[in-house]
Amino acid sequence: MTAEPLPPEPPPDCPLCPRLAAFRVANRAAYPDFHNAPVASFGPLDTELLIVGLAPGLKGANRTGRPFTGYYAGDLLYRTLLDCGLASGSYDRRPDDDLRLVHCRVTNAVRCVPPENKPTPAEARTCRRFLEGEIRSLRRLKVLLALGRVAHDAVVAAAGGRLAAFRFAHGALHELPNGLRLVDSYHCSRYNTQTGVLTPAMFREAVATAQGKLGSGATARRSRG
Repeated sequence: MTAEPLPPEPPPDCPLCPRLAAFRVANRAAYPDFHNAPVASFGPLDTELLIVGLAPGLKGANRTGRPFTGYYAGDLLYRTLLDCGLASGSYDRRPDDDLRLVHCRVTNAVRCVPPENKPTPAEARTCRRFLEGEIRSLRRLKVLLALGRVAHDAVVAAAGGRLAAFRFAHGALHELPNGLRLVDSYHCSRYNTQTGVLTPAMFREAVATAQGKLGSGATARRSRG
């Protein structure tokens, strides 16, 4: 008897995390024009690189319906992907711009916006089934880039690893039990950049490290800028 495949995306009214479901209902009343639902992954299914963030921001992806779209973290993320040749077109903080991802895909460890941008450990564990389903559905996947410790922990757990054996550190490279590679970066949030925890150059280097593990097909498009 084969195991039932894990879904890569939660349903629009996912009930698994009661606190997040209640917050979603409240946001639909307060912001009726927002997306206010689990945010689906963005990018091609034949990707070799999966970038994993924390969770949708209230007035970012929860508003626009696309990961990292509508606020500062997306400005830095997508500008860096464009500079590295991992995206084409232009990013304009809205889901109907002409941005396209190349060789990469973007998702979040937790798919629904949490109050104060802080999912609980239980919510992260519950939502991990969708990350596991996402990873299994990407047949060409080679590398994951985790943005922050929560994303790092989710990826390690989804790959069957013990957290104690894979310590989060900016720029670290890990060989996961399932054969994939994981690169860590501090989250590209405005707070991290304003406080100097993460600079654009540091972030670009982490992205370049992940890109460098993809092979000649993906690295050939890197810009020289």
